[in-house]
Formats: sequence, structure tokens, C-alpha cells
Amino acid sequence: MRSWIRNIALAGIALAASPAALAQTWPSQPIKIIVATPAGGIADLVGRTLAQKFSESGKAAVVENQTGAGGAIAATNGARAAPDGHTLFIAMHQTNAILPHLQEKLNYDGLKDFAPITNVVQSANILVVNPAVPAKTVQELVAYARANPGKLSYASQGNGSSGHIAGEQFKLLAGVDILHVPYRGAAPASQDLVSGHVSMMFDIVPLAKAQVEGGKLRALAVASKERLKVMPDVPTMAEAGYPSLEGGPWFGLVAPAATPRAIIDQLNAEVRKAFANAAERDRFLNQGMLLPITSPEEFGKFMQDESARWGKIIRDAGIKM
Repeated sequence: MRSWIRNIALAGIALAASPAALAQTWPSQPIKIIVATPAGGIADLVGRTLAQKFSESGKAAVVENQTGAGGAIAATNGARAAPDGHTLFIAMHQTNAILPHLQEKLNYDGLKDFAPITNVVQSANILVVNPAVPAKTVQELVAYARANPGKLSYASQGNGSSGHIAGEQFKLLAGVDILHVPYRGAAPASQDLVSGHVSMMFDIVPLAKAQVEGGKLRALAVASKERLKVMPDVPTMAEAGYPSLEGGPWFGLVAPAATPRAIIDQLNAEVRKAFANAAERDRFLNQGMLLPITSPEEFGKFMQDESARWGKIIRDAGIKM
């Protein structure tokens, strides 16, 4: 009798832990969304928007900002979480496509340790300078930097960020000596740029747009294929003579690898529902962002392609941490 009871109990535990059972009971606790950057950046905005929309649909969700190590701490914790759909991670260019090519000993794999859910936001890098810098074009900036080696400095969102890689690529292509000053996120970097503590930055359009329009920063070029509708007077890097300097950040939602597909599909549907509202979409689009909202397969392929692209840039430019 005891053996029979034990077998029944073990069968019940196995059933409760099965992917199908987890999907049926999900979520059974608040959802935690890990963000690798401080409050104020786009990754944080994406995370808090999703948390709010999840909560509005009856699924309690909170954002936890875990900064440090260029995002590696947050990514590691996201990868090591239980694959039950209750801990999610805002994957991004820096943590999932760039750092793996810059650091030999990461505690996570940017591709294999995560189950893609959807890409959410993409943007373009934009080269902005403090108004005190005597340059109104990229050509004038390069000429000034060459005449004053080591005098200029560029802020980045952190080691391994798109702003860091773009800055190093720019230095290589232009043949200039500019000091890299890494920050823990875009917001503090932008604040110091406006204050004049650093000279320039490859920021992202949504964060730089208001500062440029307010005269606090000067935009020289965008790293996109075409000029942007929200900033039509700003030329592209290709127009400025640097066609290979193109790209920008992206932010998507992932879960730990082995998360049941049924939960992944539910989360994908939740994200689509969150941005189905025109007002919510316009809040992002009007700032110069794109909202691809892809399938899990499309996002997985996108991350693989981005990892290969950034890896090539890093190797070709010889960029080191």
C-alpha cells in the first residue's frame, strides 16, 4: 500500500512539473522582468511598459534593474532563473550580441541560454556633440579631432554597448584619438554630455531627440540607412562619408532556455496585445523607435544575425574591453 501511495504521489509531482501543467497554471506568482540598465533608459522603458500592460491584463509584474558588468550580471541571473515563465529578461544588443565577443569568460551564452519571445523595440545610433564642440558636421568634427588629438572624449552607455562599439569604429575609420568614458546606462552618460563633462556620444534617437530640439546637444549624423522622419534634417553617416558605420540598439523579451513553448506563446501574445493600442505604439514611434514585434523564431534568427554582425565589427576593428 505504501509503495502504491508513493508511486501515485511521484506521478502527481511529475505531472505538476510537466510543461503542459506549468503552462496551464501560469502565472502562479508575480512575473519579474530583469533589466540590465538603470531607470531612464529604453531597456527600462520597455520593461516597465510591459510590466504595466501585463498587470492591466491581470498578470502581476514588476521590473528589477540589475546593473553592473556591462549587463552581464543581469543576463546571468536571467539565464539561470527557473524556466517557468515567472522570470523574464530584456535581451539587448549589448548583453546578447556584443559582450559575448568582448569577454572570454561570461557566465551565460547570449543565444543558447535564452528562449526568444519577441523583439520589441529597435532604434538607430545618432552622433551628438555638446554645443561647445566647434563642429557642425561630421567632417568638421574629424578635422577638429585630428588637430587636437586626445582633447575630445566620447561617452557610452557602458562597456560593450552599441555606443561604445560605434565610438571605437568611428575612431578607427576616421583615424582620430578620442577618449572613451563608459557609464552605467544611457541616462547618466547623456546627462554628463549635456553638462559638458564629455564631448560627444553615439546616443540613441529617442533619448537624444528632445535634447537636440532643445538646443542642449547638436546632432551631426544618424547611423541608419535613410534619414529619419522624426529628425529629417540630420544626415546619415553614409552621407557624411562613413557608410559602414550603421546600426543601433534593440530590446526584446526572452525567458530562460527550456521555458515551455506554451508559455512563450502566451507571452508573445501578451506583448502583441500590449502594443495593439495606437496610443501606446505612437508613444514609441513618435520618438524615432521601431516596434517590430516578431515571432519567437524571427527574434531568434535576428539575435543570431546581430551576434554575427557585431562580432565581425569587433574583430575587424580589434576592439577590446
